[in-house]
Amino acid sequence: MLEVKNLRKAFGTHVVLHDVSLTLRPGTIHGLVGANGAGKTTLINCLYGLEKYFSGVVRATDGPALREQTGLLPYEPFFYPRLTGREYLEFCLHARGRPLKDFAGWNQLLELPLDQYADEYSAGMRKKLALLALLVQDFKYLILDEPFNGLDLEANLLLKAILRRLRDRGLGILLTSHILGALTETSDEISVLVGGRVQRHYAAAEFGTLEADLLNSLHREKLALLAGLV
Repeated sequence: MLEVKNLRKAFGTHVVLHDVSLTLRPGTIHGLVGANGAGKTTLINCLYGLEKYFSGVVRATDGPALREQTGLLPYEPFFYPRLTGREYLEFCLHARGRPLKDFAGWNQLLELPLDQYADEYSAGMRKKLALLALLVQDFKYLILDEPFNGLDLEANLLLKAILRRLRDRGLGILLTSHILGALTETSDEISVLVGGRVQRHYAAAEFGTLEADLLNSLHREKLALLAGLV
């Protein structure tokens, strides 16, 4: 299990995360939702070790160290120039000390031009390439920051199917998205982050109230204004 307990992160005097706690269990998809600036990406960076100087507990309670068994899909994947998609995949495996693999099976699903330069890919293709680099490795946990962003309808549907299959194989997946439907259709539980605090954890049976609760918490004053206009 991946555990975050009482995580607090500040940049100078500005506190971004206030005593955030959540858990990611194997065989589950945990959604994380919040407005821009709520602290989602900072939380992910702390969880994966890309941010330092925070207080609280971030750990894997089972097996090797968290980063050794966890793959990260960042919001905007970075690719070195003049590196083909295939070379990028090989680089990722080599960096982890893993043997090279045949990418053909997974790429039949994702349909990427692996022999073209990755920095010439569209935004959706870049997201799929970064995802493919995780799929060809044997991670126990995945942290995916806005994986649906930039994908077309076909790729969105396929990604949902992939995530469900990985969950059924026992992977734990932490998933952020601005697309609320993508979270409620794939997640087993969802945490709402507002102003750097976990406002509430929702079990799947409670997803029916999630949209109305979010709308009320984020736009209470605007809803009152709307009632006077319409």
